[in-house]
Amino acid sequence: MINFERKLLKKFDYILLIVTILLCFYGFLVIYSATMNTEIGSMHFLKTQIAAFVLGLIAIVVLILIDYETLGELYLLIYGFCNLLLVAVLLFGFGEEQWGARSWIAIGGFSFQPSEIVKLGVIICVAKFIDKNKERINELKTLIKIFLFCSVPIGLIALQPDYGTAFVFIFFISIMLFIAGLDYRYIFYAIGAGLVSLPIFWLNLEKYQKERILVFLNPERDAMGSGYQVTQSKIAIGSGKIFGRGLFDGVQTQYGFLPEKQTDFIFAVIGEELGFVGGLALILLFFLLLYKFIKIAKNAKDLYGSLIVIGVTSMMAFHIIENIGMTMGLVPVTGIPLPFISYGGTFLLTNMISVGLVLSVGLRKDKINF
Repeated sequence: MINFERKLLKKFDYILLIVTILLCFYGFLVIYSATMNTEIGSMHFLKTQIAAFVLGLIAIVVLILIDYETLGELYLLIYGFCNLLLVAVLLFGFGEEQWGARSWIAIGGFSFQPSEIVKLGVIICVAKFIDKNKERINELKTLIKIFLFCSVPIGLIALQPDYGTAFVFIFFISIMLFIAGLDYRYIFYAIGAGLVSLPIFWLNLEKYQKERILVFLNPERDAMGSGYQVTQSKIAIGSGKIFGRGLFDGVQTQYGFLPEKQTDFIFAVIGEELGFVGGLALILLFFLLLYKFIKIAKNAKDLYGSLIVIGVTSMMAFHIIENIGMTMGLVPVTGIPLPFISYGGTFLLTNMISVGLVLSVGLRKDKINF
């Protein structure tokens, strides 16, 4: 047992854990600033976030002690549980009136967003499913099986309707398939099919979703209506300049001009109050986090472990690029939060569990004998 602990400590990626903790504390600071002038006050938001952080640390400890292969053996149970959660959201969920999608569910006094938890479950399940079929990855029959396997959770999320989250799933699953050795021709076929289906996709969008895309193409279309969020966000980021207006001193942030400032548009708070320097520091932390992920994926002992880390990396990268991009008006607004920084207990806990999974894979790049 002592020999096991020594080997465990030797392989543990302390830098990855430190970066994760720094990102969480960065998030605490910015959330405090973003919510200090709200009716319920900053401490309400911080208590939820800190509680999720503590649970996340516990989850990381548990996951690094569990061999990730054990989760692979339970992938069908995890897959079934994930789909049941999503069905429960459709039956008992809420949030449609406030956020445009029925994405939340409440149990007692506790509410959470199941799709965030399902992301990790699907990554584990798809990684194992691909690993079991890796020798026949480019056979049409195998690809159809993978497509059907993945389409159930994605379809259930699209029915909420939460297309932003559905796109996150499509993105990380596509990257996982590519890394597993998917033939380029299938990638071109998928891109072609996506382009052909765009008119159908457009016709099935809700009115507010169409408006978001139209505002993205023409920001001045409705600056005081559907384009208000992006307009105020760009003003906030631009006014921050190099060093920012100062923490707790942002005009757009503190006087309520910036909507969804503790969640979707939290990067605008950073841009206004901490400026280019604060934004760059955050991006560098994200870069280091993703670099450590990729390094662990390359050194994983098997395809299954590597695909888990690739799935987590792709999921995080999509969130980071989409969230920062939408606050600057570079991509359409989708309601995708910023990892470790945006307010949301379920989201933060999911992010930390993701890190725990990656650390578990990194610790077992070689077999450890007890």
